[in-house]
Amino acid sequence: MIDETKADNMSDLIEGRNAVQEAIRSGKTIDKLFIQEGIQDNTVASILSRLKGTDTLITRVRKQKLDQMSETGKHQGIIARCASYKYSDIEDIFALAEKKGEAPFIFILDEIEDPHNLGAIIRTANLSGAHGVIISKHRAAGLTSVVAKASAGAINYTPVVKVTNISKTIDELKDRGLWFACADMKGETMYKANLTGPIGLVIGNEGHGVSRLVKEKCDYVVSIPMKGDIDSLNASVAAGVLAYEIVRQRLEKES
Repeated sequence: MIDETKADNMSDLIEGRNAVQEAIRSGKTIDKLFIQEGIQDNTVASILSRLKGTDTLITRVRKQKLDQMSETGKHQGIIARCASYKYSDIEDIFALAEKKGEAPFIFILDEIEDPHNLGAIIRTANLSGAHGVIISKHRAAGLTSVVAKASAGAINYTPVVKVTNISKTIDELKDRGLWFACADMKGETMYKANLTGPIGLVIGNEGHGVSRLVKEKCDYVVSIPMKGDIDSLNASVAAGVLAYEIVRQRLEKES
């Protein structure tokens, strides 16, 4: 699992009750809220009320955890992690595809935890002509400054959407005409799969890959041919290889 104390740049953390309240009032997107176990008072209740109905992931943690995360030592039992960049809506992805006159091409990331991997995948998505990236709310990296840096600026041009349920989102996108290819070492070689047309490329967690429920929703399970002595690629590298097979097939179909 991702280490909350090390994964992201501390500049994305807001500490203390008043600071967190002010961040919410100012319209900042709060990715995650960490509250010390056992604390429940009017201020905390007010903060939770303001975040009700948002995508903020709220977690109760021990004081020692907050002490480790804290940069100021004055967290007052509450720390918020803010998104450095605003999230987009799924409609923004379809609008970009329509603007370019292209069939939608979307990356769907199933619990990518490493912010460097997320940034690298956003960069690959942009360079390969994908119209957007969808990430999960739970157990996944968000749009922090580390992600922005790793994307080498691509985060400014590529819509990133955060959803609560990847499986449900795939169902909704299927209703809009997309087909889905899931990356898995046991899948059919990518060269044999038809990856043209409206497509979603599903990349799984760095450790356990794509979850079973998400994999079952996909139309194709595709693999990258391996010729070396180890059996897997880094998630962001695998995403790049598969993305450019999609690019190759699209270009071949156009010619």
